[in-house]
Amino acid sequence: MFAMTMVFGLETTYAAVAGDASKGVTDRFRAMPMASSAVVTGRCAADLLNSALGLLVMALCGLAMGWTWDRGLGSALLAFGLLLLLRFALLWVGIYLGLAIGKPDMLVALQILVWPLGFLSNAFVSPETMPAWLAVVSEWNPLSATVSAARELFGNPGWGGDSFAARHAPLLAVAWPVLLVAVFFPLSVRRHRDLGR
Repeated sequence: MFAMTMVFGLETTYAAVAGDASKGVTDRFRAMPMASSAVVTGRCAADLLNSALGLLVMALCGLAMGWTWDRGLGSALLAFGLLLLLRFALLWVGIYLGLAIGKPDMLVALQILVWPLGFLSNAFVSPETMPAWLAVVSEWNPLSATVSAARELFGNPGWGGDSFAARHAPLLAVAWPVLLVAVFFPLSVRRHRDLGR
């Protein structure tokens, strides 16, 4: 559920960025003497803080209901760090899409992309129970890597597997977000700079 919350926050980021772009707020910021990256980085920082608070509330609710982590506080903090790293990466995807599409009413189309990311992962079902082609998609899903790594760090049981992706989930839980940020951060900054041209 922690990982799903990080993914579904993408819609909120898109809606905020697209709303600002459609109302001209983004153009006002672009007219100010500041770096092109400042506005999008500020949006990312605000949304990441909001996500961290949401994750804290979810963890406190889980603890109140009896959920525990079994591998110590250090491992739990690493798991929360991986969850926020995934959210950070997805923020840049949302910012880019919000700037590129710029229409708040296209949120439904974005939901069509977000829901498969969540449900074609190992968050709810073991990939080993899926058809072979779908298991590969599920195992290599960025969300699956974060889910598996977080479960491992929390000491909570999860799905196993013999594939490279299943055996190296913590590595992929870092690699996927780094790759997404490497692609979508520069795209977001460039798109923000080129708005209105």
